Amino acid sequence: MTVPDRRPQAIIFDWDNTLVDSWPVIGDALNTTLTTFGHEPWSPVEVRTRVRKSLRESFPVLFGDKWQEAAEVFYARYGAIHTELVQPIAGIGEMLSELIDMGIYLSVVSNKTGAYLRSEADHLGWSSCFGQIVGAYDAERDKPATDPVHMALVDGPDFKGPWNMSDVWFVGDTDIDMECAANANCTPILLRQHAPEEGEFEKFPPIWQFQSGQALCKRLRSL
Repeated sequence: MTVPDRRPQAIIFDWDNTLVDSWPVIGDALNTTLTTFGHEPWSPVEVRTRVRKSLRESFPVLFGDKWQEAAEVFYARYGAIHTELVQPIAGIGEMLSELIDMGIYLSVVSNKTGAYLRSEADHLGWSSCFGQIVGAYDAERDKPATDPVHMALVDGPDFKGPWNMSDVWFVGDTDIDMECAANANCTPILLRQHAPEEGEFEKFPPIWQFQSGQALCKRLRSL
């Protein structure tokens, strides 16, 4: 894929651990669910490396025929604690403000259930930053399918026809995000502090990695 030489028309962000630190919430709710159904809890490292897909795709593998019961336990625990524990990653609020000042259309595509996702955005005061906030179950299929990407772009500014998808950046922190970008022909951008592990993005490599929102904005100012 060609390295961008101009600013994007739109940026679609992942949510968890791209814009907000939600690992403590996810780990707590997941381990509550695992132990309820007789599984060993996962370590923080296991949570970070194993949690990728949406619940409706991952829980049938973990819990078999009881996955819907497990989902109820997970959502009950998550709903009880998430707005108290979720925290913005340092500098992300300032990054969003600068991107808006640049006139870039912003949206969110996450595999977090849409209702929780939007309540967290409301809690942080960020809902007005985004044209669309699309979570799991909002579209027919979840990320890395392209359905939520198209939903995230439907209300772009002065929308008069198909987007030039190479002018849409998909910014996330995992291989699923880069795969989704590739499936939708978006420009894949990695945003996280730690460097990729060997082979982590072999199939779907990012064009750039930024370790902070400030670094992403600095690159955009140069375009």
